[in-house]
Amino acid sequence: MGSAHNRPTPFPPGTRLSDRYTVEGLVRLSEGRMFYLANDDRPDRATRFCWECKDDATPRNAHHCSQCGAEMLSRRFLISVRWQNTSFEPLQRFQARGLSHPGIVPILDIFLLDGVQCAVTAWTGDALLLDEGSPLSREDLSQLALRGTGLTAFLLHNGIEVAPLTLANFVRDKEGAFKLYDLDVTSVSDTKINGQQSSTAISGLANLLRQFTAVHETDLNQLFEDAEAGKYTTPMNFGQALVQGFQNGAGPTNNDGNCVVAAMSDVGLLRVLNEDNWGWAQLSHDIGLYVAADGMGGHDCGEVASLMAVQTIAKVAKERLKHAHTRSVETLENVLDEAFQAANNTIKAHSEDMGNDMGTTLTAAAVYRNEVALVANVGDSRAYLMREQVLHQITRDHSLVARMVEQNRLTPEEARSHPHSNILLRTVGTERNVEIDIFSVELEKGDRLVLCTDGLWG
Repeated sequence: MGSAHNRPTPFPPGTRLSDRYTVEGLVRLSEGRMFYLANDDRPDRATRFCWECKDDATPRNAHHCSQCGAEMLSRRFLISVRWQNTSFEPLQRFQARGLSHPGIVPILDIFLLDGVQCAVTAWTGDALLLDEGSPLSREDLSQLALRGTGLTAFLLHNGIEVAPLTLANFVRDKEGAFKLYDLDVTSVSDTKINGQQSSTAISGLANLLRQFTAVHETDLNQLFEDAEAGKYTTPMNFGQALVQGFQNGAGPTNNDGNCVVAAMSDVGLLRVLNEDNWGWAQLSHDIGLYVAADGMGGHDCGEVASLMAVQTIAKVAKERLKHAHTRSVETLENVLDEAFQAANNTIKAHSEDMGNDMGTTLTAAAVYRNEVALVANVGDSRAYLMREQVLHQITRDHSLVARMVEQNRLTPEEARSHPHSNILLRTVGTERNVEIDIFSVELEKGDRLVLCTDGLWG
């Protein structure tokens, strides 16, 4: 397999892996991972492998295993392919331990091929959590939270340390149950894991859960924020807090009961690293804040900058609005401006401390009583208004090609394929006190706001 941008070239359909599998197709990309559907149809082999008794000598045309008599049915598999070799050995050790739990998808086979590691699991229609949009229903979120906490406790008790759980580590089966899948195992020991590793595991799970929590679920969002900050040091006390949290009623909804918000992020087909981040926060019972950011600077820079931007703008906006004397559109505009500046200067200070070059684009919408949206942006992440099935761009790109289009030096069509289309004139975190554009949009019933990075509009 050749490599481009550190990601191996995908296996084409029909590729034969090991002595048992044939690739049907690439079904999903994630950071450090490619997921394939495969089957065990191997006309190139004279014999078939029996998954019941592991015998590999049954003639190809036989309908039953020559060793155990089991029916030789065709099988399908989900194969995870990873290429960061530091994870190879821990995952092999985990598989060799043979731990069994109904909430963990078992690895049937694991092997190396052309510098990548292939982990094979049975596929019976399970859906990757990567394909789920946010938010989940309260019932689904409760199931995911309690299942994730219980499985975290199981792993820690058995000496299995994993990286913080991500969307790629969960599937949902045909009955709707969530299961752990394709874990990023970092170490395997014979002793129970507790202390800081336990707190870190809970913090990572809480971050994942918060991504799927509706904006108006203020109590649950606060619970997950507290967990991320290290309040819960064991799965047991986090689980107790979850039970109590889900027993309480849902948080307040927006004024207009028909207001619906949803979000999703995808690494796409071209990038190895997803440097986008998004977030939302209920600033008050009648004001919601929605944010999207696209980081720059590569691994440990771009995704850090965009996450810092999203977290800082939400935290500062909530704090500023809480202490405001009035809650008007004018007040909200000032709050939004201050929150953007705080995010900008926080990233700039962190960049200087770390000695690296990081920044992010940023767009946000503060929606006041579902009547007015204040939309702010820096860079080329955009906000659109969809009204009566027509999409209107609200924000203006702070890019070189956008400036050239404004000066009639390029047409919009030429700008899309211009060699300098990636040059930004204004970003968050690269200079102190960034200039921010803020637009006011009067909302009508049926309007939709779309916030996105250039991975979508481009």
